[in-house]
Amino acid sequence: MPVSSPSLPGDRHTDDRPSPKLVRAVADLAIVKTHKIMSEPHVPSFMAIGAAASNSQLHEGVAAYRLLTGEAPADANITTDANLDRHVLASILAAATMDGGSLLEKVGLSGVELAALLEQYFPSTTINGGEQAWRSNGEDHEEIAMLRDLLLKERSTQGDIGRWLAAMIARRAMEPDHLWEALGLRNRGELALVLSRHFGPLAARNVNNMRWKRFFYRMLCENEGVVMCTTPVCDQCSEFNVCFGEESGESRMAERRCDLLLQEAARPVVDGDPSSEQPKWSEIASSSDKATPDL
Repeated sequence: MPVSSPSLPGDRHTDDRPSPKLVRAVADLAIVKTHKIMSEPHVPSFMAIGAAASNSQLHEGVAAYRLLTGEAPADANITTDANLDRHVLASILAAATMDGGSLLEKVGLSGVELAALLEQYFPSTTINGGEQAWRSNGEDHEEIAMLRDLLLKERSTQGDIGRWLAAMIARRAMEPDHLWEALGLRNRGELALVLSRHFGPLAARNVNNMRWKRFFYRMLCENEGVVMCTTPVCDQCSEFNVCFGEESGESRMAERRCDLLLQEAARPVVDGDPSSEQPKWSEIASSSDKATPDL
């Protein structure tokens, strides 16, 4: 079974669901940082924070992470299981925000599931939109469902988070990036940590450190009785590098920060023009955003 990244089912408008345009508009204002003493007009949205800076995808991702956790991605401490879980969930939501479009579609959760996730892990964050606007279309792409079911069968933790992560990882695996990049993580090592924690039996079977997407599809094929490999010995296979090649690179937010810095440096500053003023990058993300080497 080849590794593929199929296009997702298109939005379909029905009489009992708001139009795709409305759903996307609500999704663009999906997650907001709230305080009980603040009135609704003063509540900043996920996307408004990014747009106020320079409409960059960098700002959308980093601002989303900061609104959820109160810190920049580079500063996240994942030395405890609780901190790791919170970091991974925030990273996935931030990466999905950078992609644009429907947040629910990009993370593979229903509106009810996303609301429960936010309540449990980011209680000062809420969804700005009615239940109707957050209703999912009910469609489930076959490959996403198969991978989600595989992960669910190999869960090693109890509670909702394993179920949420199975759905989120399965959906993000359809993106063209390396899986750790699609999840918004800082490096491949973080992906190995979360898989070992929540899907331990499955992660333990990747003894040769195969690329995770390739490994998942190999497991799916084996479960269906399909022979994926042309040879039983991996190091003698002509596609060895396809399965075991490096998955190194910069994290998505670090890469986009570099691009944005170059763009801003080339733009002239006009006195009195707020849109041309240089943002304070240290307040958005530190220079340590750059991902560590691939593990």
